[in-house]
Amino acid sequence: MTRAAAPLPTLADIEAAARTVYQEFQPTPQYRWGLLGERLGTECWLKHENHNPVGAFKIRGGLTYFDRLAQRGELPREVISATRGNHGQSIGWAARRHGVACTIVVPHGNSVEKNAAMRALGVNLVEHGDDFQAAREHALQLAVERGAHMVPSYHPDLVRGVATYWWEFLRAVPHMDVAYVPIGLGSGACAAVAAKRALGHGVRLVGVVSCHATTYADSFAAGHVVASPVSTQIADGLAVRMADPDALAVLLPELDRVVQVNDDAVAAAMRALFTDTHNVAEGAGAAALAAALQEREALRGQCVGLPLTGGNVDAALFARVLMGQ
Repeated sequence: MTRAAAPLPTLADIEAAARTVYQEFQPTPQYRWGLLGERLGTECWLKHENHNPVGAFKIRGGLTYFDRLAQRGELPREVISATRGNHGQSIGWAARRHGVACTIVVPHGNSVEKNAAMRALGVNLVEHGDDFQAAREHALQLAVERGAHMVPSYHPDLVRGVATYWWEFLRAVPHMDVAYVPIGLGSGACAAVAAKRALGHGVRLVGVVSCHATTYADSFAAGHVVASPVSTQIADGLAVRMADPDALAVLLPELDRVVQVNDDAVAAAMRALFTDTHNVAEGAGAAALAAALQEREALRGQCVGLPLTGGNVDAALFARVLMGQ
């Protein structure tokens, strides 16, 4: 059996988090794109988390995590974390804002441009291991050795901040019937659950994972954490080998189901988003659309919500995707 779910942020918690987030940037837009609706065959709204200072939703969690540390008088000398890129930019941004040294561990072969973006925020970047899990284990070891504060990739204070984007989205589209929610390590998906509960919104939440990184699909089916190998070449934000048990406890009773999408479907969704909206989506950022297109026939007559969770894809990779290579 999985563990009991930790309490999720309340409406008051999310509203307070929004005030923290809005000190750095304004609410991101959500648009009903005509061409995207034609492609999907129904009313479709896109939430643009690619339109914020780090180009991905994670920044909201970093800001609220550090705000809570500051409120408790617990800002450390140094923080350490692990990432495939967007979480690291979030922590780097928030650490710079609070004058805290920041070291981020990434696996070898990580996105060149995400690495550069983190360094530009003042992050000390360390490359270690072949995947996120190996990088995470090394980050934990470094934190112990250096007496630094380890920032996890899933934590209630991160969820509180990330929930602000779902709070914006669900308030803007009160008649949304179903939303597709990409699952990396779980903060975004759990934030969707939190915002849905806080607002009393009736939206159905469908989890989305890569079929080349199935830990959450396998864990959802089994009812407990099941580790799975990672082989996705395009959806690095979903490239997680082991589900977080706390996130899984939140998601098990709340997700309608979990849909798996392959790299070809994700690439096709990246092309579709650029063609229909002229927005750039990284692999994980296009996963929600990939899943919705996979279930297109079942969605007729429903209002569908899709988060474009991030646009941080290396130019060379995006060029190959656009060319269908």
